[in-house]
Amino acid sequence: MPFKDRFITLANAVLPDAWHIAFREATGVQIDADEDQWRKLSGDAQRDLAPMTQQRMQKTAHYLWEANLLANRIIELPVAYLLAEGVALKVDGESDEAKDNQATLDRFWADPINEMDLKLPKKVRELALFGEQVYPAFVNEGDGMVRIGYLDPSLIETVVMDPDNPEQPIGIVTVKDRKGRARRFRVIINGDEDVFTSRTQSIRETFGDGEAFYFRINDLSSGRRGRSDLLAQADWLDGLDQFMWGELDRAGFLRAFVWDVTLKNADAATVKKRAGEIHTPPPGTVNVHNDSETWEPMAPDLKAADNAEAARLFRNHVLGGASLPEHWFGGGGDVNRATAAEMGGPTFKMLAMRQRVWKHILESIGRFVLMKKTAADGTKPDWSNSEWKVQAVFPDLVNEDVDKFANALSKIAIAAAAMVENNFITKKTALALIAIVAGRLGLEIDADKELLAAEAELAKRREEDGFTEPPEPDGGAAAGAAGA
Repeated sequence: MPFKDRFITLANAVLPDAWHIAFREATGVQIDADEDQWRKLSGDAQRDLAPMTQQRMQKTAHYLWEANLLANRIIELPVAYLLAEGVALKVDGESDEAKDNQATLDRFWADPINEMDLKLPKKVRELALFGEQVYPAFVNEGDGMVRIGYLDPSLIETVVMDPDNPEQPIGIVTVKDRKGRARRFRVIINGDEDVFTSRTQSIRETFGDGEAFYFRINDLSSGRRGRSDLLAQADWLDGLDQFMWGELDRAGFLRAFVWDVTLKNADAATVKKRAGEIHTPPPGTVNVHNDSETWEPMAPDLKAADNAEAARLFRNHVLGGASLPEHWFGGGGDVNRATAAEMGGPTFKMLAMRQRVWKHILESIGRFVLMKKTAADGTKPDWSNSEWKVQAVFPDLVNEDVDKFANALSKIAIAAAAMVENNFITKKTALALIAIVAGRLGLEIDADKELLAAEAELAKRREEDGFTEPPEPDGGAAAGAAGA
C-alpha cells in the first residue's frame, strides 16, 4: 500500500470522525494570492544583501565603530565636517507669511522631543553606519505640530517598493514583536497620493500604522535597502586591527631577554645543583661569581623587519576606499601644506555629496512640517514662492583663504572696470565676474539686481546733487554798482 494511503488509514483510525482527513499531493508552484501586485518591473534582479547579511553588516559596522580606531574616525570625521558649526532650517522673506513659516520650523527644530541640535549628529552618524534610517512621524491634528521618532534599522523586516516603479519605496514592514505583531508604516512623500497609480495607492492603504520617513545611502536604483559606509572596508579594518595587535605582542617579545649562565667543566649534577641556587638578579644589583661561571643576557633575534611600511600600506588601503587622505590620520608621509590642500580635493567632493543628501533629507522633513501646518489651518502651501522654500543651511566644509580671494577680487574689479571702459564687455558681465569671486568670500551677488540698484542709486545721487547757477561773487556786484 502506498505511503499516503497507509498514512490516511492510520490517521482516520485514531482520530475522531470530525477530524478525518484527506491527503492530496501538491502540484505546480505556490505563489501569494497578490503576487501580481508585488512583482518588480525589473524582473528577478536582486540588488540587495541577503536579510541575514544585512543584519550582520549592521552589527559589524556598529562593532567596528566602537572598537576600531580607524573605523571610528572614518565615521566621525564626516559628521564633524558636516555639523560642527550647527545646521538650521530657513525660509527667505520678511513677510508675515515667511515669518510664520520660520516660526513653525523653529518650533519643530527646538521641540523637546525632536531636539534636532542634539539628535541630528546621531542621525548623521547612524545613516553612515547602517546605510538607512526610518523616522516615524507623529502629527498633532489640531495644530499640525510634527514630532519625529526613530526606528532602529535592525527592526526592518522588508521595504516594500512601488510595483510600477521599483525605485520608489512605499512602505516599511517591521519584524514581529513578542506578541507576533508587525507594524506597517507608509513611507512619507511630500505630495498627494495621486502621484501614484491606483494599484500602488491601494497597496499603500494597507500600511495603517502611521507614516514614516525612509532614507538610504549606498544603494542602487533597483535595490530596497541601504548599505553601510564601512561595508567594503570591514574585513580590512579587522585585518589592520589584528596586524596592530600582533605588532604589540611582537614589541613585547623584542623587549624580553633571559640570562644565559655557562658553567665551565661542570657535570650534570653540578649544573642541576647550581640551577637551584641561582635567582634572577633584581635591576641595579651586582652579580658576583668566579671565572668558572659566565653570565650573558640573551635577547630574541626574531629576524623581523620593521613593519611600519606594512602598517602604512594597510591603513592607506582602507583610507583610500573611504576617500580620506593619509595626513588626516597622523600619517604625514611626504605631505606638505601645498600637497595636503590638493589631496583633500576628492575628500571634500565626497563630503559635499553627503551634505547634499542630508540637505535633501532635512528639507524634505521641513516641507512636511509646513505641509502639516497648512493642513491644520485649512490652507495649502505655495511651493513656488520663496517664502515656502525650505533651505537647510550647513556650515562651509572648507575655510576659505580670505587673503587670496580678497587679492583676486581687487584684481578682477580693476580688470573688469578697464574692459568696460574700453567697451570690451558690458557692465552686467563685469559685475558677474566680480560676483564669482565675491561668492567665494560668502557674499552672493545677483548681477541683474545689483546693476539695477547701482544705476538707481547713481540717478538718485545726481538728482540730489543737481547743478544750480552759482551766485555772483561780492566783488562783481560791487563793481557793477560803481559802474552804474
